[in-house]
Amino acid sequence: MKGCTKIEFGFNKIGKVESLDEFAELLFPSNRNHQKLFLAIFVELKYADGQYLKSLEWVADKYGCSRRVLEIVRAKMRRLGLIDHVSRFGQRHGYREGWVFSSRFAKAAMALSGLHDRFREIRDVKQEAKDRDLFRYF
Repeated sequence: MKGCTKIEFGFNKIGKVESLDEFAELLFPSNRNHQKLFLAIFVELKYADGQYLKSLEWVADKYGCSRRVLEIVRAKMRRLGLIDHVSRFGQRHGYREGWVFSSRFAKAAMALSGLHDRFREIRDVKQEAKDRDLFRYF
């Protein structure tokens, strides 16, 4: 599976994730450099004052990763909703430009949890009359 960039969020794999390094392997399969930088960004952001970093370039330099790897990891983390770039025009972070944890990933996880609950309700046997009514419209 060398060179694979596809993320597979199968329920079996998610259930086995117990640590941050396993989460890195799930997000960046078969690429140790990407995993290493993901962990570096995550940990540095986690322990930064106010969980805010002015830039990510110094993190890549500190951990010996190239700018190309930084851009790939940063872009994937941003697309997944793990981090956000904050503008210097935003009052929330004191009009400073930089990087923070995003709430989008957690919101997506909560939405999936809600979908799970809704699926259990729909799967319930008591729904039979409503389910049979659906076939009348098709």
